[in-house]
Amino acid sequence: MKTTYLRINPADNVAVAIAALKAGEQIAIAGECITVTEDIPAGHKIALKDFAEGENIVKYGYPIGHATKAIAKGSWVNEHHVATNLAGLLDYTYEPHPVTLDIAEKALTFKGYRRANGEVGIRNEIWIVPTVGCVNGVATQLATLLQQETGGKGVDAIVAYPHNYGCSQLGDDHENTRKILRDMVLHPNAGGVLVVGLGCENNQPDAFREFVGDYDPSRIKFMVTQQCSDEIAEGMELLREIYAEASKDVRTDIPLSELRVGLKCGGSDGFSGITANPLLGEFSDLLIAQGGTSVLTEVPEMFGAETILMNRCESRELFDQTVSLINDFKDYFLSHGEPVGENPSPGNKAGGISTLEEKALGCTQKCGKSYVSGVMGYGDRLKVKGLSLLSAPGNDLVASTALAACGCHIVLFTTGRGTPFGTFVPTMKISTNSALAQNKPTWIDFNAGVIVEDEPMSAVVERFTDYIIRVASGEEVNNEKKNYREIAIFKTGVTL
Repeated sequence: MKTTYLRINPADNVAVAIAALKAGEQIAIAGECITVTEDIPAGHKIALKDFAEGENIVKYGYPIGHATKAIAKGSWVNEHHVATNLAGLLDYTYEPHPVTLDIAEKALTFKGYRRANGEVGIRNEIWIVPTVGCVNGVATQLATLLQQETGGKGVDAIVAYPHNYGCSQLGDDHENTRKILRDMVLHPNAGGVLVVGLGCENNQPDAFREFVGDYDPSRIKFMVTQQCSDEIAEGMELLREIYAEASKDVRTDIPLSELRVGLKCGGSDGFSGITANPLLGEFSDLLIAQGGTSVLTEVPEMFGAETILMNRCESRELFDQTVSLINDFKDYFLSHGEPVGENPSPGNKAGGISTLEEKALGCTQKCGKSYVSGVMGYGDRLKVKGLSLLSAPGNDLVASTALAACGCHIVLFTTGRGTPFGTFVPTMKISTNSALAQNKPTWIDFNAGVIVEDEPMSAVVERFTDYIIRVASGEEVNNEKKNYREIAIFKTGVTL
């Protein structure tokens, strides 16, 4: 018989409707029979007790907010009568929890590109990166012309990445732009990069070249358009040189320990914390057990679940960095006069998520149960293996760009509502429910909805791991097939 409801944790005082529940239906939980008092959509919560005003709602074993009015047993629990418990900055105490993961070494490999500096890429693409938005048109035209001239043969893609920044920015805001662009230029998924500058922008091409640091001049080249008589002709000459080098690259066997994945969710629903996010957590733990790397970001969506991450930090130093990660982002909200708990989107709420705590407790499941081994600022590049936390907002494209920029080869993106976008690395969409996978097959790459249907988690993890290895070895995901590729940079300061 198909399951129609689920109590996730024995401590929970709500259950989740796996399928739509009708008024008058009865559900049996912990030996008690509860009558559903109203129609409840799939993914939404049903009260397992009578709640008084102010009483905590518990899901995943943790409070996700409080009742703003009395809620009767069997009723639909949603954002109309549940409010967040979150407030401002908090003091935290380091209470490290031991982590024990019994995951075997599997000696898994994928077919990737070993770069001259020892780094590994899973794609061999040519990118045209503008230093400033003024030359977006030049970069886009150059990408089109090289594609037409070569047919794209010998490389995986030829892409320009226009953006709006690189000038009229100050301080940290300007540095954020420089860091993300530098990280792109050095990313191992690129077999070659042409950096296109204007010449008078704040992000001065010569200073940016120094900021990039050591690089292979046969693979990374710079052009300043104000110094060219014909920027298209000169740009094409440079791209032909880059293409000649990149098109020689071949895939070789690479151990899975070299793979770096970004963990992201967007358009979440009531199934996110039950299916797709736990699936990513299982894979993240498996990857880390093989010596690999995963990165969790969207800091505002850690609010309410942050102590779980803090207490898994390997050291007091990492704990202190995580506290700063959380409180600095809260301060960012408060400094703009915004509450820290006003996060779930209309789509989240329609999908069954009522508060930020509920969203966070589902969101953080993407990183499994491994120790936190690193904490990074926005625009930082990965330096350690294992699980790292990255400072970036929850916005899907900004956060996914930040994950790619820190060095992730691929972004694993769970969604209950669906989204077609992709950033500058493969952006794999994992659906939380089967209906989405069926309705949007050109958006969704893998369906985790079967976890609440007829397939055990262990079998889904095995299929998912095989699929990720195929993608790391060259199989395209949907955003690549559709050529949906773009970047977004975190805007934090004034515009001159």
